[in-house]
Amino acid sequence: MPDKDPGNDTDRYVVPNKERGGWDVVKEGHKRASAHTDAKPEAVQRARQIVTNEGGGEVRIADKHGKFQEGQQIKGPKQP
Repeated sequence: MPDKDPGNDTDRYVVPNKERGGWDVVKEGHKRASAHTDAKPEAVQRARQIVTNEGGGEVRIADKHGKFQEGQQIKGPKQP
């Protein structure tokens, strides 16, 4: 993950959990996951919900090896 940037507090990353299996939703500099799911699509959906509730940001999605493949800009409820 990129270096901690205070402007990215609402961004979330969907990453594989190598210890427990499944997928985690995390933010930069995390100490624990915001969410954990068994399936990647569920983790992506939860990450979108979290970012929307935070007012918007980006959801970055990793492949099963942890390499980021795509990102999605999400608008919050107050953004046009």
